Amino acid sequence: MTQAPAASRSSRRQHDREIIALALPAFGALVAEPLFVMVDSAIVGHLGTPQLAGLAIAAALLMTAVSVFVFLAYATTAAVARRVGAGDLRSAMRQGMDGIWLALLLGVVVVAVALPAAPWLVDVFGASGTATPHAVTYLRISSLGIPAMLVVMAATGVLRGLHNTRTPLYVAISGFAANAALSLGLVYGAALGIAGSAWGTVLAQSGMAAVYLVVVVRGARRHGASLRPDAGGIRASAQAGAPLLVRTLSLRAVLLIATAVAARLGDAGVAAHQIILSLWSLTTFALDAVAIAGQAIIGRCLGADDPQGARAACRRMVEWGIASGVGLGLLIVLARPVFVPLFTSDPSVKETLLPALLVVAVTQPVAGVVFVLDGVLMGAGDGPYLAGAMLVTLLVFTPVALLVPSLGGGLTALWWAMALMMAVRLATLWPRARSGRWVVTGAAR
Repeated sequence: MTQAPAASRSSRRQHDREIIALALPAFGALVAEPLFVMVDSAIVGHLGTPQLAGLAIAAALLMTAVSVFVFLAYATTAAVARRVGAGDLRSAMRQGMDGIWLALLLGVVVVAVALPAAPWLVDVFGASGTATPHAVTYLRISSLGIPAMLVVMAATGVLRGLHNTRTPLYVAISGFAANAALSLGLVYGAALGIAGSAWGTVLAQSGMAAVYLVVVVRGARRHGASLRPDAGGIRASAQAGAPLLVRTLSLRAVLLIATAVAARLGDAGVAAHQIILSLWSLTTFALDAVAIAGQAIIGRCLGADDPQGARAACRRMVEWGIASGVGLGLLIVLARPVFVPLFTSDPSVKETLLPALLVVAVTQPVAGVVFVLDGVLMGAGDGPYLAGAMLVTLLVFTPVALLVPSLGGGLTALWWAMALMMAVRLATLWPRARSGRWVVTGAAR
């Protein structure tokens, strides 16, 4: 009678050790990513409210242009982890190289579109006349770093699939430090204003991409994987990532709609929204650390024909997601008086900002479960379901958010609409995880 509970406790401890070993470094790397935008917000915010409002619009567009291709990291992680679980390291590295070549190709296409379209894109967001020139300047310069950003994504996915989350942590910390130093020096030292902040980000991201390429190429050579672009492999990577692209486009549409609504609340409203969105991105990336561990662990278990291990890992990671969400929610409430003055001294921005932050805080436990389940299903290669679930969420969120200005609601009402979005995501992902239909074993799904 005592053997089953003892075995269960042993399994939980094993999962805990593996989750911690993967999630803690992933947490640091993921937190560093939104810190790029937060540092830019803090530096640019002291140039003036129009500059910060311009950054809010440009950053939302830039992050959309990059984040829609997050499948370069997520799909690569799952595919590489499955092959690692099956014991085929050469194939795993070949899969990773295909993802990196795809990233370079996509990056070139995005830059070619973003440069001439920048003024039109900013205008679509309804930016004020004072914020528009700053938004266009930041967007055009920072878009030059998009190929490097996509390479960073793909290479990060390779290393996560290999259960190496420490190298991405070290690269992210170095990149964050370089970005902060470069932005300060170029914005104030060289007196380039918001353009200096954009150039700092481009240079930092390019340096990170170079480091990743060295690490991945060495690994590919060590395991005998070809470095040359393979049309079939690149096409297969694109096809595997297509459902996740739909899922991510839907999610980014939610964030773009929220920013567009905030832009119509005035400069103070959109500036406050930018600060909250930076913090919200920080918390979601932090919660996603457990999901990153889930992608690698689930992929490996399924590749190794261990469905029971995959289910047990899923249960334990959900528990971790809930605990992490509660902790982050409390931290947001307690730390409000400390971090708000770092971003703005404008009383109208502060007044708009503070009540909306409480909404972000109370939704963190729900977000913790959502991001974990997202990671589990990605690790299992269940992209088509994730795409459909996110489309449903977008259809529910859009009319609610667009009603906020017409009904006289402010930024707090907009963030209650964001809370509804997270609740719908939970309602779609939880039944799928419980059903077990995502459990498909083998080196490839």
